[in-house]
Amino acid sequence: MAVRSKAHAALAALREDLAGDVFAPGDPGHDEARAVFDAMTDRHPAVIAQCANAADVVRAVRFARDLDLHIAVRGGGHGLVGARVDGALVVDLRRMREVTVDPAAEAVRVEGGATTGHLDLATQAYGLATPGARTPATGVGGFVLGGGTGRLDRAFGLAVDNLIGVELVTADAERMHASADENPELFWALHGGGGNFGIATALTLELHELPEFSVALLLFLPEFGPDVIRTFREIIRTGPDEVSGAVMYLGLDTVLCGALLTYVGGESGLRKLAEPLLALPHETQAVGALPYADAQGLLEPLPGLRNHWSAECLTDLPEELVDRFWARADGMPVAHGSRHVIFPLGGAIAAGPGAYPVPYRDASWMVHPCASWADPADDERAMAWVRDACADVRPWSTGAVCLDLVGDEGPERVRAGLGAGNLLRLEKVKRRYDPDNVFRFNHNIKPV
Repeated sequence: MAVRSKAHAALAALREDLAGDVFAPGDPGHDEARAVFDAMTDRHPAVIAQCANAADVVRAVRFARDLDLHIAVRGGGHGLVGARVDGALVVDLRRMREVTVDPAAEAVRVEGGATTGHLDLATQAYGLATPGARTPATGVGGFVLGGGTGRLDRAFGLAVDNLIGVELVTADAERMHASADENPELFWALHGGGGNFGIATALTLELHELPEFSVALLLFLPEFGPDVIRTFREIIRTGPDEVSGAVMYLGLDTVLCGALLTYVGGESGLRKLAEPLLALPHETQAVGALPYADAQGLLEPLPGLRNHWSAECLTDLPEELVDRFWARADGMPVAHGSRHVIFPLGGAIAAGPGAYPVPYRDASWMVHPCASWADPADDERAMAWVRDACADVRPWSTGAVCLDLVGDEGPERVRAGLGAGNLLRLEKVKRRYDPDNVFRFNHNIKPV
């Protein structure tokens, strides 16, 4: 009874102290607050703290530590990790989404609940951009700290390569700042180690001039897929680092093959690069200059569906792999926007700093199967398709993985996503900043 009274008193104090809102089971609005992007996830946390500022995050962490609750962090976007948060405190950062651009310094400060869409719209007003995710609904914090990859990487490097500083709240409810000069070991660990070391309340990122951005989107009948992939492969091989994009099979009412060619530059340069694709028989095309923030909204996944996705990093893109990739599209779940994607790496990604725990940097391509479906009866079939699509290309895997693009696939995949040579160093940083493994609903690094 005394324990319950303490919990009730602590919850009442949290409601009083927080500038944001607090939800417990039974509260009006609780079900809306706990709903997430993926319909397969049905979370039942003990408390949801919708924080309005960093001070709220400190108060929420203290509340959880006083009651010995585990802490899950909800950033601005979506993901497949962290679903098992029953009985935990969820620190919800979605109200913290301010983006502050400093054009003179070519830098941007992004609060922990902001999405890629918030970031891109704010920087676009100044003709600037920083590498971000491929969809505007993705949270910036999770994407950057998880070592994610996007459409500007070949030109400007990975998002973590553009990370200048991180403001965070540790497991001891202390506010800290990490940069190359301040807490440098923690700063190193945040380059791919994700949310293991604290709650990122803000990130500062380097910006690059992006006065023009152009895209070509073409749709083909699926039987032309192998020719599309080979043509796209040659464009990437011979083109500049400013060209990127993807080839994908799209599950709409039927399966179509799509080619998205992106270019950091104007329409005339893009059209020249896209000529071999435009020469192939296609059903429709859209080619031209498009503001980068608008281009990010192309092929946005639909909310409210059941989802499963994964990824494999590849050494090369040989003919046999092309054929296997094409054949696997035949069994893809359709009608709800499933995608079977292959996209290039290289360029500034490969040329970036090799010391960070981002071991997929030397891969040349990545395969990313994404299943979306509505009926729970299709769960096993859809998830099996994703597993099989990855197995198809594993003979050409580098052995690394981009953790930002996978869900909970076990400790060996986490090791592959961090790099076996980095793991002991990361575990020591974890022990220093989170010895009790309070932040565990993630691609977890255990303290040693």
